[in-house]
Amino acid sequence: MIFVKSKGRNISGKFAGFFSIAGNTVLFAFKLWAGLVTGSVALIADAWHTLSDSVSSVILLIGIYVSSKPADNEHPYGHGRAEVIASLFIGLILVLIAINFLYESVNRIITGETVIFGYLAITVTAISLVVKEIMAQISFYASRNEGSKALFADGWHHRSDAFTSLIILVGILLGRYIWWIDGALGAFVSVMILILAFRIVKDSIDPLLGEKPDKELIDKINNIGNEIYSGELYSHHFNIHKYGNHTELTFHIKLPGNYKLDNANRITALFIKRIRSELDIVATIYIDAYKEELKQ
Repeated sequence: MIFVKSKGRNISGKFAGFFSIAGNTVLFAFKLWAGLVTGSVALIADAWHTLSDSVSSVILLIGIYVSSKPADNEHPYGHGRAEVIASLFIGLILVLIAINFLYESVNRIITGETVIFGYLAITVTAISLVVKEIMAQISFYASRNEGSKALFADGWHHRSDAFTSLIILVGILLGRYIWWIDGALGAFVSVMILILAFRIVKDSIDPLLGEKPDKELIDKINNIGNEIYSGELYSHHFNIHKYGNHTELTFHIKLPGNYKLDNANRITALFIKRIRSELDIVATIYIDAYKEELKQ
């Protein structure tokens, strides 16, 4: 049996992951301390959001480790979906955190409880803003270095956290003038977490349930087909299966019923080779025959 090979992650990607864990853990401690001292539900919510980022990175690194294991008899397509399952767990954790802090934030607005912010809250939030942007830049660098969409998305995740810290910082400065600002900001951060969580859950469930190949991919495949065969191949019935960084694709093509078998085999072999080399997809092609005279 032929097994698929798992791709490795290079040093810059791993550094970005471990730096994220270390940085988020330190930021969590400072934010939680500042939130407890000032009684700010917005800061506490943001602190747990930051810790969830660190926990998410740990789970994701575990998923990456498992997904990089080579294929075996029980898993001939590799362990790539372990990374997807890890992302699903991360999304569900974030949903629970968001719902809990949204409840606390709304309750604070209803009860009219106020919070007096000081220099501590301002300093911690400003530091968080700077550190999060540094994390974003590291992830963007790793993304460019590896060509990784996941790291690029992670960079924007860090940048969205930086924007959140900026908004909270503005709220802190306005806290003495608007009594409900802390509860409102806590609710805002909670909604941000919830939106992110739903996005993670959706992106994790889609490949597990199965996805329809997008039009851009089908167009690329058809273009390759047009380059290797002078007639129309009528490519159809596409099915795609993703296993982490390994993708399997099956589809049908049509050839004349009187077409020579060795020529048909040559076309499909070349088609499969081009798809693998240009799109990094392992393809299986089925041939359907149709009645039409063809000069050979």
